[in-house]
Amino acid sequence: MRLFVALDIPDEIRARIRTFLEGVRGFAPDVRWVAAESLHVTLKFIGEQPGDKLGAIKGALASLTGDSLEVSFRGTGFFPTAKSARVFWIGIEADERLARLAGAVDAALERLGVEREQRAFSAHLTLARSGSGRPQRMKEDGANPNYRRLQERLAQMPAPDFGTMTAREFFLYESKLSPKGAQYTKVERFALK
Repeated sequence: MRLFVALDIPDEIRARIRTFLEGVRGFAPDVRWVAAESLHVTLKFIGEQPGDKLGAIKGALASLTGDSLEVSFRGTGFFPTAKSARVFWIGIEADERLARLAGAVDAALERLGVEREQRAFSAHLTLARSGSGRPQRMKEDGANPNYRRLQERLAQMPAPDFGTMTAREFFLYESKLSPKGAQYTKVERFALK
């Protein structure tokens, strides 16, 4: 099973993002766009795990405690840099509770043998990828023309604000890869106080 842990996004915010995507997608036709239905705030990518480990993963996540928190979706950007962009994203603003939750998920799963994250938690919603789609800098980075027209268009627009949600829960998801893209299924829900 290919698994990850994430926050879900309310329908009203998802609808605003979908409208935004429809308006800008044509400015970067050569990148792989994410379907609005697939968007989520990833707390931890677990990766492939044997089915017999699922119970232990659920148990580890169920043992976590955390408070509900406000999460705002606004602004856009590119990883690793605007010039050598491979990932186009929406910014996420939240207080330290979001990073603390991601850290707690990471620590709980590390005790089960899931590799710990090497990079600091960086909350964002990935909208599009090109090339390898890797967010970190690489030696071969150079100018990426795939996003140039999109960047020009974004420079003419006010920074988008998609809204704010209260996260009262997080989920364990299964990701099934197919030629049409990944399909995500919620496996288990975990409440926040």
